[in-house]
Amino acid sequence: MDVPVAANVLGTLGAVCWSVQLIPQIVINWRRHNAIGLQPTMMMLWAWAGVPLGVYNVVEEYNIALQVQPQLLTFLSLVTWIQCFYYERKWTVLRALAVVLPIACIMGGVQAALIIALRIAKEKHLQWPLTLMAVLSATLLAAGVLRHYWDIYVHRTVRGISFLFVGIDAAGDLFSLVSVLFQPKIDVLGLVIYGSELILWIGVFACGGYYNFVPWVRKRVEKRRASRSAHPGEPVTLYDLPSSTSVFRTPSADLDIVRQRTAVTRNDSTGGDQSRELAIASA
Repeated sequence: MDVPVAANVLGTLGAVCWSVQLIPQIVINWRRHNAIGLQPTMMMLWAWAGVPLGVYNVVEEYNIALQVQPQLLTFLSLVTWIQCFYYERKWTVLRALAVVLPIACIMGGVQAALIIALRIAKEKHLQWPLTLMAVLSATLLAAGVLRHYWDIYVHRTVRGISFLFVGIDAAGDLFSLVSVLFQPKIDVLGLVIYGSELILWIGVFACGGYYNFVPWVRKRVEKRRASRSAHPGEPVTLYDLPSSTSVFRTPSADLDIVRQRTAVTRNDSTGGDQSRELAIASA
């Protein structure tokens, strides 16, 4: 299905989603000053996945948006990756930059060299190098997400990852997937790259619903039931303090308190009268 306008628009939307997908995660890490639960392995695998994906999209002459998309993925993944070491291992800014900048330069050099080499291979009608790039990028992307699946399995919860980031990334995969369908020639490998990651993110959403959302709803329901099941005829207080500081009291409890105070008052008055009689007798 050759619809260049649709391919460009959808590819642009996919690139925009992938441009901002990791920004919510980066902001969350910065605000809470930690990256607990976020897998640095996942971020590094994604950073390297952008290299063969960029080679594949450029050599296959996808629309500009899809050619830029992998570069943004690599850059944002490296930023998120180095945050894990900066916050969790207390690296200094200088040490973090000294580590991440050479890695970024190496990735850029490897991608540029592969683009030149694979263009030559394509002119010679060699298809397997491009196929290898597609398979490698899909494998690295899937491995990054699967690394988080292992964390979910171990801790029985989805932790450290922003669901806003997951949603934006899944939307980027969906737009890119449809964009490939509108290319002059449908590329099965391109569909596999974006489709496999989309399925894995849907699985993360499902795990979040099961391990995070459902228990939260159950706790809310149990709290409401507990508050409604309190017996109306018994006093309910938050602390074992005098009745004047009680937060919750029932009418029957107030009646009992009034009776107790009346009895104490009578005893005090009786005791006072007896004291007066003894004083007069002694006089």
